[in-house]
Amino acid sequence: MIPRTFPPAPGWSPDGHRIKAEVDYGRGPEKTWVYSALRVRDGQEVTMAASSRNSVFYQQFLQKIEAADPVGDIYVVTDNPSSHNSLSTRTWLEDHPRIRHVFIPVGACWLKLQEGWWRISRKAALAGQSFAGPAEIEHATRQATSQLNARARPWIWGRPAPPTRRLRRRYVYIL
Repeated sequence: MIPRTFPPAPGWSPDGHRIKAEVDYGRGPEKTWVYSALRVRDGQEVTMAASSRNSVFYQQFLQKIEAADPVGDIYVVTDNPSSHNSLSTRTWLEDHPRIRHVFIPVGACWLKLQEGWWRISRKAALAGQSFAGPAEIEHATRQATSQLNARARPWIWGRPAPPTRRLRRRYVYIL
């Protein structure tokens, strides 16, 4: 996510039409990356904003995941950026045997089931907003995470089963 600033809206012309103006916005040099994880069994999420998408921040995020789930094995289903599979990350994972990486195949993004949940999280935190800086992005992400965690339920992928249809009329045949 890159903070954006927009000029004020152009307003209306005297004859009642919207004044058309070119979209002009500026993006600052500061990018903010939002890492997120979903614990499927209870629907709790863990998020972290970072200034870069590198191995150091990824390992910090893995530490947050490990702290949020203190017992049992942790399976992290992820795609294949270099920060997830770098030598320093693999070395870090050797020191943390509870965390196991499961990489989805390259070019098979539909196997990454987190995308449906990530859309909900991103919509709650970032949709329709303009941020002045990374601190605002981090604040919005924390707020959305706490709100989503307050109403978290076990995560089930897919559509719910359709309700059973009741018959409107019942016929009784007597012989």
